[in-house]
Amino acid sequence: MTKTPSVAPSKAAVLSALIAVYVLWGSTYYGIKIALQDYPPFLLTSIRMLIAGGLMFIVLRLRGVAAPTRKQWRAIFVLAILLTVLSNALVNLAEETVSTGLVAIGVAAMPLWAGLFSAMRGEHPSAREWFGIAIGFAGVLWLNIGTEMNAGWAGLLAVLIAPISWAWGSIWSRKQDLPAPFMSAASQMLVGSVFACIVGLALGERITEMPALIPTLAMLYLVVAGSIFGFTAYIWLLHHVRPALATSYAYVNPVIAVAIGALLLGEKFNSSAIGAMLLILFGVVLMTVKKK
Repeated sequence: MTKTPSVAPSKAAVLSALIAVYVLWGSTYYGIKIALQDYPPFLLTSIRMLIAGGLMFIVLRLRGVAAPTRKQWRAIFVLAILLTVLSNALVNLAEETVSTGLVAIGVAAMPLWAGLFSAMRGEHPSAREWFGIAIGFAGVLWLNIGTEMNAGWAGLLAVLIAPISWAWGSIWSRKQDLPAPFMSAASQMLVGSVFACIVGLALGERITEMPALIPTLAMLYLVVAGSIFGFTAYIWLLHHVRPALATSYAYVNPVIAVAIGALLLGEKFNSSAIGAMLLILFGVVLMTVKKK
């Protein structure tokens, strides 16, 4: 069964995994926008998951890691739908049709849903964690004040479904019979790539011309940073730490995205944005630091 181990992982391991999901996933906002210039949403998810999952699966098998059992494959199929098709691919779709501010707010709602689902399944967040979740969400709302909030019905539906699906899949997975974290991540990506491809083709998505170099490099960055390192780190966190800690990335990612925009793209932000980011980080501290 995939449950939080009785032997706690080292602080260094947890910190490394958190840095991966905080920084790497924070940087993928720009990678997704660039890749979507030539890759349609569901096929983008399919291609990046196929490459990342395929490479990881082959390497793990060559290193002697056991493949999932028949029972484990059944759980992996469910998670592939929840975490890949109904989450990752829908966020890609939203990035095309919904304003950035609305996408950020939708994604930031995920820890709220995760806290609710966790409580429903017997893992009740502490009062401190609930307070941190609320503070972090308020910070994201503040950060996006004044941004456009445009959305068609399809994009709005995607923004609503994606965080709920991701949160439920994350919490549901914690008590399922799954392989070791790295093999679990690789298998979920492989299966998810098939489902995302089927949905994309059914919706009429096609790549009729060779994608340009820059969008392709962005897609490959998503393979390495977003999937091989980021997604695998997240699956590892779900195996080893409290849900509030694992899902805290949803609040840090917008801060990282703003910082990257300022450092690499010369984007400017005002004192209001600084205040919002400080509020977000305060919420994350409440969520992640255990009271002694």
